[in-house]
Amino acid sequence: MTPENQTRKKVSVLIPCYNEHSVLPLLFARMNEFMNSMPSYDWEVVMVNDGSSDDSMLQIAQMNIRDKRWQYVNLSRNFGKEIAMMAGLDYVSGDCVVIMDADLQDPPELIPEMLRFWQEGYDDVYATRRSRGKESWLRRRLSLSYYSLLQRTTRIPVLQNAGDFRLLDRICIDALRRMREVQRYTKGLFTWIGFRKKEITFDRADRAAGQTHWNFWKLLALAIEGITSYTTIPLRISTVIGFITSFGAFIATIYFLLKTWLLGDPVQGFPTLVILILFFSGVILLSLGIMGEYIGRIFNESKGRPAYFVQEASLSLKS
Repeated sequence: MTPENQTRKKVSVLIPCYNEHSVLPLLFARMNEFMNSMPSYDWEVVMVNDGSSDDSMLQIAQMNIRDKRWQYVNLSRNFGKEIAMMAGLDYVSGDCVVIMDADLQDPPELIPEMLRFWQEGYDDVYATRRSRGKESWLRRRLSLSYYSLLQRTTRIPVLQNAGDFRLLDRICIDALRRMREVQRYTKGLFTWIGFRKKEITFDRADRAAGQTHWNFWKLLALAIEGITSYTTIPLRISTVIGFITSFGAFIATIYFLLKTWLLGDPVQGFPTLVILILFFSGVILLSLGIMGEYIGRIFNESKGRPAYFVQEASLSLKS
């Protein structure tokens, strides 16, 4: 069924933004050209400024003055992309929302295909990458290995090569808004909520301008966040390692005692002691580190603090 034969729908586009001043003029022009080409929908673009330190917020405010389809939520500081998306979902008012990056690596021209599947009844139309743009071989392999590891540790399907670029029906938006945890891994939440999903593929473009803000350490932190938010298997692995090492130590103790009592062969002392102490100390510290990651998340969630604060917004909070 075509949009003309239905009640006019409103589509929100959610774009988190952090220090993107060089790409915002290109984004404004390209999105306006795209939205003007689809007048059968009402459009709303919600820019979430995640505490940018450049003039991104000034440009966003000017975009709002020039075109009222462009709205903004200005967070009080940099809370991170996950929280910025959470804030955007709280404010969007459309029948559906399209989440995309400000750097135009997610092409707006793919949105009509998303809308077509949405009109067919799908609630979550997500885009997976056939190619990943300018990305090193090592980073690509690490990303694929990470998703493979994550899939092995959970019964919930993990969408490989799928980022945040997707269309969500209002039913998905409302479900995600009910999840108020601060330690968020949104890609996992997209899968966890369920609903009817549809995959489309695209070739991810290079950044239209500017530099990426995601270095190795930020990606590593996101990976740890994903594993600890999505599954408790590291705790089980820690338990298994502890059991195996304890059992191995017991067998070794029996072996050396029998060797000493029956054969009168003295146990070599210093090297054996050093190796065992270092080995078991490493296992203990590893287990404590894994438990610490989970306890830290419990501690942060137990404070009950708001996930974010808004300095100003051009639209009202969606009730």
